[in-house]
Amino acid sequence: MALDIELRGHELRYAAEQAVMAFLPEFGGEDRLVSSLAGDRALASLRYQGGEYEGEAPLPEPLPAEALLRKRVLQRAVKESVFRAAAAALGSVPPWGSLTGVRPGKLAARHMETAGRDAEETAAWLEREYSLSHRRAQLCAQAALAGLRAKEHLAPGDIILYVGIPFCPTRCAYCSFVSHSVEKSLKLVEPYVEALCGEMASTGRLVREAGLRVRAVYWGGGTPTTLTAEQLRRTMDALAEAFELSGNPEYTVEAGRPDTVTREKLEVLRERGAGRISINPQSMDDRVLAAIGRRHTAEDVRRAYALAGEHFGGQVNMDLIAGLPEDSPAGFRAGLEEVLALGPANVTVHTLTRKRGADMNALALRGLPGEAVGEMLDCAMELLPAAGYGPYYLYRQKFSAGGFENVGWAREGTACLYNVAMMEELCSVLSLGAGGATKRLLPGGKILRCFNKKYPYEYIGSLPAAEAEKRALFLGEG
Repeated sequence: MALDIELRGHELRYAAEQAVMAFLPEFGGEDRLVSSLAGDRALASLRYQGGEYEGEAPLPEPLPAEALLRKRVLQRAVKESVFRAAAAALGSVPPWGSLTGVRPGKLAARHMETAGRDAEETAAWLEREYSLSHRRAQLCAQAALAGLRAKEHLAPGDIILYVGIPFCPTRCAYCSFVSHSVEKSLKLVEPYVEALCGEMASTGRLVREAGLRVRAVYWGGGTPTTLTAEQLRRTMDALAEAFELSGNPEYTVEAGRPDTVTREKLEVLRERGAGRISINPQSMDDRVLAAIGRRHTAEDVRRAYALAGEHFGGQVNMDLIAGLPEDSPAGFRAGLEEVLALGPANVTVHTLTRKRGADMNALALRGLPGEAVGEMLDCAMELLPAAGYGPYYLYRQKFSAGGFENVGWAREGTACLYNVAMMEELCSVLSLGAGGATKRLLPGGKILRCFNKKYPYEYIGSLPAAEAEKRALFLGEG
């Protein structure tokens, strides 16, 4: 259903819409927003859940003459006015203030580079200019600093490589990724593996012709370890044959679902070059796991982590989600404490996000209110630094509970380069597999993109066209 948004004096609908949905995810129905540019200010008149609210933001004088810069200034003023009206409606300032973007770290990093500011000065600037809470400003600045450190070790021609395996044992209720339950899609797995090996060969030729260097490899999905040990061996061998990996790039494989982890599969991953894996409990409470459609238990997580320790030491990431149905702040704390006791290199704390395509909406499953989610994330920001972890990347998503964030935490020297480079858009990305998004980063920050077909059955028959698009992107052919 279209949102009731009226524009006066401008055509920046996307900015107004993005802002109102970021600050008021429940906006709709009888709610209405009028966004205006009038004279020296942006104005927002908001009707929300029966109340009337106003917000305004001044325009700088003079406005930039250059068209793109002028548009950016006007967009920010529109968003700021909507933010102020929304804050009045909520009776409080959202934790991320007036920021609406997915990658707030890029804004902080740019300020550090262009204004020559350190992390503390940048955090203060974020609080002052964008009304971020003190904690979120500090978090953002620290993650931005980690991104700038990673950037120092990347050179022109460096790329990161993503390999997508869109299959899982079962589909989680909160998931909106392109992932298929193998119970329903078993017949697609083998043809998919064959097609993926073919794409690896053709993309490897492209990398050599373009003179690119692979700095990090990441297998995601889905759950790569849904494949059999033999299928993993075959695809990893195909990757090693197609790409020059002798420079010892970072190599990560998601073994996220503990119910897919076996000794044989871990041996294949280690023997074929993987140095890092993920084992993602999402929760250490069996009631919560059952509520979100996971068929493993907390004991399965402990078993899988013990196996991983035999092959990967502590080079393991573990994911938790704040805000899951049936959870509580006390339960989340207990789960995080147990994960920290295991000693993984990285811990990623996600905020539950309601997305189109996720079963959670259809099943009427709902996460916790924003206040409880905030308590969980405050707990993470207390326990993780105390245990020696620092934030190294973060991102935000639309419709996340409480408007909060997803943060990767790492022990000193263990940050995942792939995650930093991907989230901060530090270098080009070549993506293999269904739904893969390939990005070429040009000087000046412009990004060109092409996409593989989304679903496995589409992807299998589309590789010639996908190869042509990638060659055009990196070699100018076609």
